Amino acid sequence: MQWYFCFFLVSGFCSILYEIVWLRISMAQFGVTTAMVSLVLSAFMVGLGIGSWGAGLVSRKLGSRFPALRLYALVELLIAFSAIAVPVELSLGRELLLKTVRGMSLSTFYIPSAVWLAMTLVPWCACMGATFPFMMAAIKQEGSAEEVKSFSFLYLPNIIGATAGAVLPLFLIELVGFHRTLGIAAVLNLTLAGTAFWISFHRKPAAVTELHEAGPEPLPLSASSRLSDRALLVMLFGTGLTSMGVEVVWVRLYTPSLGTLVYAFAAILGLYLVAMDVGSWIYRRTNRDHVLDNGLLWAALGFSVIVPFLTADPRLALPAILRVVLGILPFSALVGFVTPAVLDRFSRGNPTRAGTGYAVNIAGCVLGPLLAGFLLLPTAGERLSLCLLAIPWFLAAI
Repeated sequence: MQWYFCFFLVSGFCSILYEIVWLRISMAQFGVTTAMVSLVLSAFMVGLGIGSWGAGLVSRKLGSRFPALRLYALVELLIAFSAIAVPVELSLGRELLLKTVRGMSLSTFYIPSAVWLAMTLVPWCACMGATFPFMMAAIKQEGSAEEVKSFSFLYLPNIIGATAGAVLPLFLIELVGFHRTLGIAAVLNLTLAGTAFWISFHRKPAAVTELHEAGPEPLPLSASSRLSDRALLVMLFGTGLTSMGVEVVWVRLYTPSLGTLVYAFAAILGLYLVAMDVGSWIYRRTNRDHVLDNGLLWAALGFSVIVPFLTADPRLALPAILRVVLGILPFSALVGFVTPAVLDRFSRGNPTRAGTGYAVNIAGCVLGPLLAGFLLLPTAGERLSLCLLAIPWFLAAI
């Protein structure tokens, strides 16, 4: 299990490194705007959702007939190829758009740009999304004690690695440039793929257990639980939508304090992931998913959404970074606690259900940036947008 923890530590680092570098390249090719941030984030999340859902189905169909660890190794190998493919695809897309959309307005230009970004990023991000269900299936095949809460077991190192991935690429880009930074990530992915293949061939056949076609039923909930499967899926969709929606609002809200748009995004992403680390660690330590039945948790989540409303006030004499830390840490820590708790409650170690739940969460992540970037911010502004994103959680608490 230590190997799997390390795999997702490195995998999380590489995923966010790709996201940041691809965002920088996309902006260089298609424009430096908040809308472009929304488009790249949405394309990234669409791929993760498709990959998670599809990998869950594949895990169910194959059962124990094929070692899931080799499937994980295969997608890591494909992710490594993206380091070469994506910059070429984005550059080609720019050339094609410049030849075909002359005279178009900026708003019209976003449509073909979004299509090309989706065609470029979604297939590679689908490979990233497939890693969770495939590794959960590998853990199930080994009959590990972590099986029931395998999602949160993998989620914690993934977020820790992602935190490092939000910071280190900024220095690597300055030192060695975009392409060599992507090359470093590719080498790491190739190392993961080779190690996973090696482990899969040296694992004892007796360790592989049967995965039934429909997967085992999730463990029963306590009689006092108010949360049905449908309610859990709604909450997964809502946390995804809110977290990515507020992230776009934060970029607009804190860019005047932090400087350029890209570096504001990187700083906010890094702080967001650090706080999620803390929230996920607390959940893993306390192991109390029954807290989800407490309305106070959801009320606290609603209040945390509007905290930046106060900390971004220019009348407060605060250093820029402290302003951001105080604004986004409460919400981020709560989301880091809630998301693995809900997914553990919904999946109970079943990779197929985990793939479905994670895909629903990512579907919310896809809608969040689009809703915030193209509807809420243009029509309501930053502060009212935060209030609108907070309202559903107060209703959930009630």
